[in-house]
Amino acid sequence: MARILGIDYGKKRVGLAVTDPLQITAAGLTTVDTKDIFHFLTAYFQKETVEAVVVGYPTTLRNEASQALEFVNPFLKKFLKKFPDIPLHTVDERFTSKMAFQTMIDGGLKKKARQNKALVDSISAAIILQSFIEQQDNLLR
Repeated sequence: MARILGIDYGKKRVGLAVTDPLQITAAGLTTVDTKDIFHFLTAYFQKETVEAVVVGYPTTLRNEASQALEFVNPFLKKFLKKFPDIPLHTVDERFTSKMAFQTMIDGGLKKKARQNKALVDSISAAIILQSFIEQQDNLLR
């Protein structure tokens, strides 16, 4: 089976996560500067078989468009143009940064390590991806 790639797209950094080959669990992969994301994705897709990509879609608590969509939507549009053969999905990403931070606390990371924004972004991408996997599992039941 091919992997699924999760993306937490941000103005400065992009957190990335990937599933195992059986698409059971998600794990943080890396964090890339936003300006380098398409270079990274092109190289990654050349060496790994990716079945789909899941991007966190930021909305407000009222389920309205958030300000972050100003840069997420252009990314989605460019992704679809550059990689038309890779299915692209979006997942509600509300609270993922807070969940990532709590995961770091629960994992016993020291305060200094928890201040690493790149780590938070990578964990957020894993949470987004795991959420997608669980949604797909629920659809199959």
